Amino acid sequence: MPTFTAPDGTELAYHLSGSGSGEPLLCLPGGPLQDSAYLGDLGGLAARRPLVRLDLRGTGDSAAPDDPASFRCDRLVEDVEALRAHLGLETVDVLGHSAGANLAALYVTRHAERVGRLVLVTPGAAAAGLDTPGEERLAAARQPWRTQEPWFAEAYTALEELAAGRGSAAAFAAVAPFFHGTWDEAARERHAESDRRRNAEGAAVYGAEGAYEPAATRAVFAAFRRPVLVVAGEGDANTPVPTAAAYAALFPEAELAVLPGAGHFPWHDDAEWFVEKVGAFVA
Repeated sequence: MPTFTAPDGTELAYHLSGSGSGEPLLCLPGGPLQDSAYLGDLGGLAARRPLVRLDLRGTGDSAAPDDPASFRCDRLVEDVEALRAHLGLETVDVLGHSAGANLAALYVTRHAERVGRLVLVTPGAAAAGLDTPGEERLAAARQPWRTQEPWFAEAYTALEELAAGRGSAAAFAAVAPFFHGTWDEAARERHAESDRRRNAEGAAVYGAEGAYEPAATRAVFAAFRRPVLVVAGEGDANTPVPTAAAYAALFPEAELAVLPGAGHFPWHDDAEWFVEKVGAFVA
């Protein structure tokens, strides 16, 4: 397992995989602060392009920092830059999933000249200052393939509570099916594993006050003329399609790709589609 040293001295780990050609695609996990193992080979994308998965500080095989405040998203940017330099890459193509897209966004804000292509998969949009109305989340949840499921009524009621700002820990747990295209045994196992492999302390700090400056980020996006791909799942209640479309519209050269029948982890819902779409973009 290769490691490198962050600017503050924290030892960080990364994972190389794949038999594809070209320089590696740098992958930033979500969670926030979840072990990057959940990304796997992104449905087989590693066969098209080598992948480098970064274990963010305090997750996976990376050490915890001495300063817990350094879990904040903007302070993680220089960890990403240190990895790029460690890999000896003049520029790097970056993929950010979910909350990892906020880190990717801030990396672009601070190091735009180092980014070749940018892939934002079901992106968290806090760094760009985009809010998702509750009705958008409810509409994403009301997919025809879900409404007859035995769990739907309870999960939808919980989502209505969250959309109205009356959320509880029980409600957050109940809406888990709306983050997956199919709430089958495999999805339930992945969800349970993600809870076990997430740094809760770091997650509480990740988006803390001061982490984001949306106006500055959007200004950099408006001038960022490199190719950008935003991937959305049709039924993703976390990043509904309208939010993903609004995100793509912030860039001059962005493409929006929507996977029918998918949730927040599209490489699990249709690996062939995901690999073809993303693989062709980063080829």
